[in-house]
Amino acid sequence: MVNKNSYFYIVLITLVATLGGLLFGYDTAVISGAEGSLQAYFTEGLGLSSLVHGITVSSALIGCIIGGFISGSFATNFGRKYSLIISAVLFLISALGSAFPEFLFFTKGEPTYALLITFNIYRIIGGVGVGLASAISPMYIGEMAPPKIRGTLVSLNQFAIIFGMLVVYFVNWGIARGQTIEWVNDIGWRYMFLSEAIPAVLFLVLLFTVPETPRYLVSKNQDEKAMNVLSRLYEKTMAKATMFEIKASFNENTSKAKLFTFGKKIVVIGILLSVFQQFVGINVALYYAPRIFESMGAARDASMFQTIIMGLVNVVFTLIAIFTVDRFGRKPLLIIGSVGMTIGMFGVAAMAFSNKIGIATLIFIIIYTASFMMSWGPVVWVLISEIFPNRVRAQAVAIAVAAQWAANYFISSTYPAMMEVSGGLTYSFYGIMSLLSAMFIWKFVPETKGRSLEELEKMLVNSQKKDEDVA
Repeated sequence: MVNKNSYFYIVLITLVATLGGLLFGYDTAVISGAEGSLQAYFTEGLGLSSLVHGITVSSALIGCIIGGFISGSFATNFGRKYSLIISAVLFLISALGSAFPEFLFFTKGEPTYALLITFNIYRIIGGVGVGLASAISPMYIGEMAPPKIRGTLVSLNQFAIIFGMLVVYFVNWGIARGQTIEWVNDIGWRYMFLSEAIPAVLFLVLLFTVPETPRYLVSKNQDEKAMNVLSRLYEKTMAKATMFEIKASFNENTSKAKLFTFGKKIVVIGILLSVFQQFVGINVALYYAPRIFESMGAARDASMFQTIIMGLVNVVFTLIAIFTVDRFGRKPLLIIGSVGMTIGMFGVAAMAFSNKIGIATLIFIIIYTASFMMSWGPVVWVLISEIFPNRVRAQAVAIAVAAQWAANYFISSTYPAMMEVSGGLTYSFYGIMSLLSAMFIWKFVPETKGRSLEELEKMLVNSQKKDEDVA
């Protein structure tokens, strides 16, 4: 059992780790308010194409792919805690550099190709921070959390992501509210990026107050430190039993397990979970929300305000996932969410085909995002943090998260060009992906509710043996 006094400690540790999720959301959504200004300042100022604009808006995702890919190496060599500290530093550098890319080398207010490249480099640096945090924050929480509340605590990371997006929607709206388009295009977008420095500093400072995870400590033969951490999380008997399970999972014969030691199936499932989470089109709705609402006839201020409404919906439905993921399980939530996303996206597509862009479009977008936030948003991170065995978790999570960011980049960067061809076909594609995601969950994804990470590992080993026997 978990010590009653330990719940508060566990929650505090989780909240610190979820600041990585908050910065993940903040960094990826800050572009929604600045996107139009970046188009005016760089794309139009330099006479570039919509494809270049799409790449600029999505450039942080290149860093996210890199950060996700290297997260396994960082988590293994530097630990979960110090990898998150590195990500916090990268967030801070990106916030300052993206706001003032002219610093030291360029003249303010004079866009050049070199300045555009420099801006994108700063965004990529922030993306590396996002990639690291997106993989390691849920991994850290998953390795610290007791089995019965692991889904809830890891889901808090998704809540932090969405809350970070909501905060930056308010910040962007507050900066742009009452100002002229010229001021926003010249100065306002800089303040939007600069505001990220505040949570980045907070994250950096608080990380020095939390412990390393016991599973990482055991992997480095620091058993005494691991036991000290477990003693803060559980009663004495449970702490010893958990320590025994962890040590058994790092036995001498398999301590240097390779990525496919437990078979390719579970790695492929992790990758496809990540890919489907992006191919359903969620980040198109998040990154381009103001522009979507402007296309519905809203003024710039009003479009940002409608984005805030969408952000509030996201927070409410993420809370639903937090309170139900350990009660109903992972699979039911994902399947229900996929059905809702399918309805929402095909509804948006129908409105686009009929050229009836109005309140109905907003309703379908809300149905879509609400369905995602109560399911695929938080639950995929829960599954990725728990389905992989201890000895390959860092490697496997890195592969899955890198695949997720690669899919994110592909979907986000191709959206402007796809919309020039057909809005209806674009949203229909996301609707088809939503439908396929439901079929994938129903057929291939195991239920993980209420099991310890070590119990899940045993279940996976048995499943692999059955597959080999059938083969």
